[in-house]
Amino acid sequence: MIMWTILLVLAILHRASSHGIQPLSRIAIHKATLALDNLAYVKASPTVLGLNGQNTEWVTVEYSSPNPSMDDWIGVFSPANFSASTCPAENPRVYPPLLCSAPIKFQYANYTSPDYKVNGKGSLKLQLINQRSDFSFALFSNGFLNPKLVAVSNTVSFANPNAPVYPCLAQGKQWDEMTVTWTSGYGIDEAEPFVQWGPKGGHQQHSPAVTLTFDRSSVCGAPARTIGWRDPGFIHTSFLKELWLNRVYTYKLGHRLFSTYVWSQEYQFRASPFPGQNSLQRVVIFGDMGKDEADGSNEYNNFQRGSLNATKQLIKDLKNIDIVFHIGDICYANGYISQWDQFTAQIEPIASAVPYMLASGNHERDWPGTGSFYENNDSGGECGVLAETMFFVPAENRAKYWYSTDYGMFRFCIADSEHDWREGTEQYKFIEHCLASVDRQKQPWLVFLAHRVLGYSSDLSYAVEGSFGEPMAKENLQKLWQKYKVDIAIYGHAHNYERTCPIYENQCTDNEKRYYKGTLKGTIHVAGGAGASLSPFTTLKTKWSLFRDYDYGFIKLTAFDHSNLLFEYKKSSDGKVYDSFRISRDYRDILACTVDSCPLTTLAS
Repeated sequence: MIMWTILLVLAILHRASSHGIQPLSRIAIHKATLALDNLAYVKASPTVLGLNGQNTEWVTVEYSSPNPSMDDWIGVFSPANFSASTCPAENPRVYPPLLCSAPIKFQYANYTSPDYKVNGKGSLKLQLINQRSDFSFALFSNGFLNPKLVAVSNTVSFANPNAPVYPCLAQGKQWDEMTVTWTSGYGIDEAEPFVQWGPKGGHQQHSPAVTLTFDRSSVCGAPARTIGWRDPGFIHTSFLKELWLNRVYTYKLGHRLFSTYVWSQEYQFRASPFPGQNSLQRVVIFGDMGKDEADGSNEYNNFQRGSLNATKQLIKDLKNIDIVFHIGDICYANGYISQWDQFTAQIEPIASAVPYMLASGNHERDWPGTGSFYENNDSGGECGVLAETMFFVPAENRAKYWYSTDYGMFRFCIADSEHDWREGTEQYKFIEHCLASVDRQKQPWLVFLAHRVLGYSSDLSYAVEGSFGEPMAKENLQKLWQKYKVDIAIYGHAHNYERTCPIYENQCTDNEKRYYKGTLKGTIHVAGGAGASLSPFTTLKTKWSLFRDYDYGFIKLTAFDHSNLLFEYKKSSDGKVYDSFRISRDYRDILACTVDSCPLTTLAS
């Protein structure tokens, strides 16, 4: 019993560590003190970025300190003025701290200057994205816990910091509708947002955009309301309707300022197939990707190690991808709001070209006392506001992040694992309706998606709990999966890859491992993460676990027609296939009676 308790505690601690510590949270910026030194300096160049319309630029930062040490570091701040004048006092009798805004990124002063400790001179190449404000660079001594501000640089800014940036496509509520969501620094009183779009090479039209934003009072706790707060600007969404199936469209983001226009670059996408259309359809699914920094800053290589690799592989294979599902734990901002811009910039080459659909995870939604099913602090005080505002999903209510969407021969039922999904709840009724309402003759491939593992997982943390998945989940949901003959259920949250046999009530319903023909008789469960720090498997051998991989990766589903589906697991490191299976069947195989999925019959003739 004592040993079991120890294992449980270790697993819980590892679950926390495997999700990693947001690097920005290591910096106690509110404890910073002033130690400006006239002999120290920080210089950044160039001072104006984006002169040719770029939204990403590299900056050279040079610095010197008369008293260098190994724990000196450079912080990047935006807005450039990060002094106490920007800090809200808790009450009139309490002065705010010297600094109250976390940097948007940081790096040790000796990162690329090994002689910094000796000569006090160093330089860094840092990548900046257009984030609606200017930047400054600060040299700190005395480490992260009690930092001392030694020197501050000149200001650097983009030529137009308010420019429309980082479009993200998503399917609308109708199959022939595509939504485009982007951010800018223009409020609706200053400029009218719209999208100029039309068939490639054809007539272009304008569609207006709705505009949302939020303030500090909209989020639920620290650090999102305190040192992690950063003005999100304005989030615009335009609805492009009555699209012709499979046609290629071009589009540009626009803002009309009185008699002038501000434009983004031109992008393009292919309209979705209609529900049931028989054509080649390719879907990529993953969870827990997070973000990374191309310049090595923020030590994200120890936090979301596989993120950039996964992003690069998807960009490399983009011509063979039709739609993407990122099922929770999106960027692990954990209350540091600047990181959401960093993430949308990272995925822009993907999300601007194919629909990028989300599910909600614990690091987007969970916060005590806010209605999340799990009472923890994983969202860093965001309580869903960032994900719900910055990304469109075709949900009836984005605060309840469950929805269905059709893509040709696929029906996807996306659950919100951070809200109650047990039998009798509002979400349970949605799940059943989503599964029950699909016409399997036209859409034979039925896929269930959620962030947490509501099915089966051999992740160590689940194993020591004895549940091998979220407690209570299988007991409440497996009868639905079986009744409506869900083909595949895919999850994130467990930071490893695992595939089960077709399974029902802990029993494999088919002994085949690679090629399933005819009636499936159970649901195949898959868990995996694209970039966040890995978590171990239990050493226990579960009979239903067919394939495990302690690595980062993503899923690709390819529907060739109504009868043939290919499943592939690809590693983020090289994009190669490391696990796969095929399903071949006819419509009558879906109709066939299996355990707990037999319709009632009558003896009457």
